[in-house]
Amino acid sequence: MRVFHNLNVDFLGKRKFFYMFSLALFVIGLLSVVFKGLSFGIDFKGGSEIVLQFEKQIDIAEVRKDIENIGLGNVEVRTFGGETGALIRTELQELPQDVYPNVVKSIEDEIKNIVPNVAFNVVEKSATSITYSFPNPDTTNLVAEKLFAAGFQSGKVSEEPDNTQIDVSVGISEWIKENLRQKIKDNPFKVVKEDRVGPKVGDELKRDAVIAVLLSLVAILIYLGFRFKFVFAVGAVAALFHDVLITLGLYSALYGVIPGLNLDIDLSVVAAFLTLVGYSINDTVIVFDRVRENMKIHKTLPLIDVMNKSINQTMSRTIITGLTTLLTVFILLLLGGDVLRAFAFTLFFGIIIGTYSSIFVASAFVLEYAERVKKKVQFS
Repeated sequence: MRVFHNLNVDFLGKRKFFYMFSLALFVIGLLSVVFKGLSFGIDFKGGSEIVLQFEKQIDIAEVRKDIENIGLGNVEVRTFGGETGALIRTELQELPQDVYPNVVKSIEDEIKNIVPNVAFNVVEKSATSITYSFPNPDTTNLVAEKLFAAGFQSGKVSEEPDNTQIDVSVGISEWIKENLRQKIKDNPFKVVKEDRVGPKVGDELKRDAVIAVLLSLVAILIYLGFRFKFVFAVGAVAALFHDVLITLGLYSALYGVIPGLNLDIDLSVVAAFLTLVGYSINDTVIVFDRVRENMKIHKTLPLIDVMNKSINQTMSRTIITGLTTLLTVFILLLLGGDVLRAFAFTLFFGIIIGTYSSIFVASAFVLEYAERVKKKVQFS
């Protein structure tokens, strides 16, 4: 990167153009969020998530088509953990009323196949599970073992030696499994897991995610307020708000535009935003550290010249670090599968926006403050 060794670009002299550029991005994103909204995943709006593991490679388009036609409403199907796994997400948390009897019948037919001459009773029934009672513990153990081996989410009510009851999940996975087995007969599969998230839990997670991002920004503000002067801390945090808000706007604007790119906001995306905050502030602190050093060396230079010199001097480091990180994230975006795509998308564009904001938002904020108050800014 010797090409950047003697770089001498007047970055901050062009800051007003980039103010307009950032403002345009912010307004476009804000309008998109207001009129189009954000799409939240199962983590935040509630629903069910099922993972299927097949024995052979699957055509995810065919699996998606089969699942979309079984009466579960709006479902999302992605590859999971390679070419033999499928992740299914639906807004439903329990089976539709018209489907429920069919699933119960399939469970009881399976029990009759396991113990054809044994009577059993329903002890308790709910929207998500049924408890069956059997004549003796040996039969209970046999049925529990065979049901589990057949892929049903089931287990004994207790591990007591005299236990005669089995609790069987009547979940979305049973309905999916029953239908797929009729359509995909040459590729056996099993249900790896089924998770449900209620709307109340989703609302709590959404609130906690916002609090986590805000608390991280407050913690950074306090830390930088001690490390540098407060105005530098405010400039850095303003840049972080800029990064998060513009990336959110990008999420909303691009949702549904690019085929195959799922941009639902879930917990992995929140983790990506927190990672982005840490990455962006690291860039900003490196620039501010070099500004502090140069202010001690070039005491008579105007602040704009000191800042430009500092940005130019750290540009090679910024380019090298940014490109290597972007390359890794880009590979993750292409090859990481549907589950990691939103996470990688957030980091990819967030890193670009964060690097940009370290120069044209954080540094420019400090310079504007110094010029407006007509007071020499000190770091410490």
